[in-house]
Amino acid sequence: MVSRKKILYTATAATLFIYFLFSGLAHAKGFFAPLFVAVVLSLIMLPASQWMEKGIKRTLAAVFSSLILFFISLGLLFLISLQVKNFTSNWPQLKENLKPKIERIKEFAINNTPLTPERLKKVEKKAGEMISGSGGSGNVSKFIMALLSTLANYLLTFIYVFFLLAYRHIFKDFLINVFPRHKQPKVKQVISKSVHVVPEYLRGKLLLMGILAVLYSIGLGISGVNNYILVSIIAALLTIIPYLGNMIAFSMAVVFGFLTGGTIMTLVGIFLTFSVTQFVESYMLQPYVVGDKVDVHPFFVILVVIIGNILWGIIGMILAVPVMGIITMVLLNIQEVKPLGILLSKEDFSKD
Repeated sequence: MVSRKKILYTATAATLFIYFLFSGLAHAKGFFAPLFVAVVLSLIMLPASQWMEKGIKRTLAAVFSSLILFFISLGLLFLISLQVKNFTSNWPQLKENLKPKIERIKEFAINNTPLTPERLKKVEKKAGEMISGSGGSGNVSKFIMALLSTLANYLLTFIYVFFLLAYRHIFKDFLINVFPRHKQPKVKQVISKSVHVVPEYLRGKLLLMGILAVLYSIGLGISGVNNYILVSIIAALLTIIPYLGNMIAFSMAVVFGFLTGGTIMTLVGIFLTFSVTQFVESYMLQPYVVGDKVDVHPFFVILVVIIGNILWGIIGMILAVPVMGIITMVLLNIQEVKPLGILLSKEDFSKD
């Protein structure tokens, strides 16, 4: 009886802890999201910062590392903005090309589904009201506030990167000294693994995205997709979101390529481009460029990506896998919670 009560109390406490943890993370997105992004970026830049520290002071190396990340991000934003500008300038023509395709989709829906013309008109009317209503002064002020908040978090991230790199020894010493002296060597080992494995995974992922952007550009350009450079860059960036990113990228390519003026051969070209590129990525590039740097079972990869989306949106989906990789590594190296690490890991421990 006592044992059952203990299990019940433990399960209740664990459930409440998980609920309040995720609830707190969701409500504190504005604080934690830039900080977590900065931690991941600082881990990526750590080897470069350590190399610079051989000739200059640590604080100066941290400044240069932060500036390098800042200018790289500005370059990506500038490249994407050029493609978006090109897309908006061609939007009237694209909209005209889209009209007959939308009419054909309407006819197909009316003839092959329970949808009636009257119901379809009601849906269109509601959609029009929602779009026209989004231009009110209240929504405009909300948009401006959201834009300013995003800009502030964007700049704050690089400030965090500077402090994390410049004063990393303080954080490391704190983590080590939290534990008893006899456990400190193990803690140092876990920290060392976390610092090296995750950045290698992310650097490999960035290199992989660059290669994929080139492959997508070649295939989608030959297929006749409008704004194929923009589509290729976004499609490559979306691969950082496991599984879901590829589906979103394919849907976006279909919208830009086929629905806005393409032929059936354009659709075939898009399908072949994504099929061939996904094959090359999965069986040729992924094993050699990225490898198995993050030890998380595919089931839990999907699960944490969904949870990350619920908590922090796109940022949460991007951070989910590397953060889960660190957690899994830590659990596997702590004997008391190693069963949880085995559950999350994709390694086979049955032979141990």
